[in-house]
Amino acid sequence: MIASIRLLAMTATASVAIAGALSATVISRVPAPAEKPQRIVSMNLCTDQLVLALADGHQIAGLTRNAVDPGMSDAAAAAQGLKLLSNSAEQILAIDPDLVVGMPASGSAALTALPSDRYSWLDLETANRLDQIYRTIDQTAAAVGHPARGTVLIARMEHELGDMPKPGRGRVAAYYQRRGYLTGTETLVDEIMARVGLVNLAGKLGKPPLSQLSLEEMVAARPDFLIVERATTIIDDQGSEMLHHPALSDIPRIVVPEAWTVCGGPAYTKAARSIAAQIARHDGDAR
Repeated sequence: MIASIRLLAMTATASVAIAGALSATVISRVPAPAEKPQRIVSMNLCTDQLVLALADGHQIAGLTRNAVDPGMSDAAAAAQGLKLLSNSAEQILAIDPDLVVGMPASGSAALTALPSDRYSWLDLETANRLDQIYRTIDQTAAAVGHPARGTVLIARMEHELGDMPKPGRGRVAAYYQRRGYLTGTETLVDEIMARVGLVNLAGKLGKPPLSQLSLEEMVAARPDFLIVERATTIIDDQGSEMLHHPALSDIPRIVVPEAWTVCGGPAYTKAARSIAAQIARHDGDAR
C-alpha cells in the first residue's frame, strides 16, 4: 500500500513538472469578491499549502485529502482539523464556496459538473521557478483578502535565499526516484539544483522533465551526488531497492523530503538551504 501511494506521489510530481514545462496561464474566471472570502475551497495539493499559509483558518472551508499527509505536504500540521474534500460536486454544492483556488480550479472534475458562472475561482499556474512561486503567492494572498501576508512571505523567502552559498561548484547531481525515475530540466528540482550550484545530470544527458535511467546508465554516468526522497532512504519494496544497489553505494546522498519539492511554494527555501547545507557538510567531512 505504501509503495502504491509513493508511486502515485511520484506520478503527481511528474505531472506537475511536465505541466510547468508546457507553462500555464493564471486565469481568474470570476473576479474574487470585494470582501474577504469566508468559504474558500482548494482543489489542489499545491494550492492547499498556499491557502494554509495566507488565509485565516476560519476562512478555509475545504482542502484536498492530501493536505494532511506530511509525506506530501509541508503544511500538513496546519491542515489538521480542517474539512477535507473528495473532489465531489455534492460537497462543493453543500459548502457553496465564495472562492475556489486550484492549479487549475477550472479543470476540476467536480467543478465541470456545476454551472460555470456559479463560483468565483482563481486558476494558478504551476510554479516551477522562483518567480512563478512569488507570483502565485501574491495572487493567492490578494484573492483570500490578505495581500500584505503575501508581501511578508515573499520578503522572508528572499531573505532566506539572499545569503545562501552555492557549494555545488558545478558538480553533477541526479534526482533519482523510485523505479529509476530521473527528474529533468524545466522542473522545480532542476531550478533548486542550479540555485545551489549543482548541474542536473538529466540536463547533461538531454533527458525530458521525467525519464527513466537504468542502474547501468547511472553507474556509467557517475554523478557526484544522488538526491533522493526521505521515503527512499530505506528498502521497503522493489521500487526503492535499486536505489540501494552496491554499485551506487559510494555516491554521496542528499536527502530532500518530497513534501518540500512536490509543489512550488514556501518550502522552496527549505529544500534549497537543506541541499546546500548537506553539500557543505559532505565537503567538510571529506577533508
